[in-house]
Amino acid sequence: MGAQQREYRQRSRSVQSTKKITRAMELIAASRVVKARQRVTQTSPYTRAITRAVSAVASYSDADHPLTTARENPRRAAVLIVTSDRGLAGAYSASVLKRSEQLRETLTDEGMEVVPFLYGRKAESFYRFRGREFAASWSGSSDRPDFETAKEIAQLGLAEFLKGSEEGGVDELHIVYTRFVSMVTQEVQVVRMLPLEVVEAEEVGQEDLLPLYEFEPSPTEALDALLPHYIVSRVWNALLQAAASELAARQRAMKSATDNADELIKTYTRLANQARQAEITQEISEIVSGASALADAK
Repeated sequence: MGAQQREYRQRSRSVQSTKKITRAMELIAASRVVKARQRVTQTSPYTRAITRAVSAVASYSDADHPLTTARENPRRAAVLIVTSDRGLAGAYSASVLKRSEQLRETLTDEGMEVVPFLYGRKAESFYRFRGREFAASWSGSSDRPDFETAKEIAQLGLAEFLKGSEEGGVDELHIVYTRFVSMVTQEVQVVRMLPLEVVEAEEVGQEDLLPLYEFEPSPTEALDALLPHYIVSRVWNALLQAAASELAARQRAMKSATDNADELIKTYTRLANQARQAEITQEISEIVSGASALADAK
């Protein structure tokens, strides 16, 4: 075996080893994304229902509640950035970080200081690499989020908002995450959680708000009870949407890598065969030349 042929064979074996890894990761992501999608499906109805309830109270009452009232001259805004813990998921985390940077610029231009809350090691690495500070971070479960973490994030964000910027808190709370649409489509979303944007076109249709409502107890007490649950449910649903999106993106990226590995293996196999054929042709040519030289000598 010639040196060139040996090199192509070694490259082919190396790509085959990589292919086994990418194929295994593709299958793992495919198996996990099914459960992740089920969790999104199970939690979305509750999130929509509590959104309608909060919207109804805020829309059909004169309650002046701090969680639904925009503050004059807001100075600080918290931004929860939801990324992944691991890579090999295409542009999943990069898209979220890019959108969060656009939001950061927008808020800064409006005269607000941005207070980052990070979810996922990719966001942490992004901020640490640039020497930026952040208020809090959570990692270790981006593809399998747990409710306690979502509750902790929501309670911290709510507490910071209730303090307000004058007491070291924030005046607005935003979240940047990836919404799961389908296995081939995931969309980066930016939602202002607080103050509450009452009517959200994607989730609350006009028909949901047409009936007249009577509130027991008062609208203010109803909002006091509903809004904390609303914030927790929105954060929890966002984390589940992001997990399903991450796994779908990883499955797609690993399938693409596996397909590329197949093409590389075919290419290296063809080149190795061509090198082998060239070596055989050269050997035959040398034998024929030697035989001709012997015949001439006689």
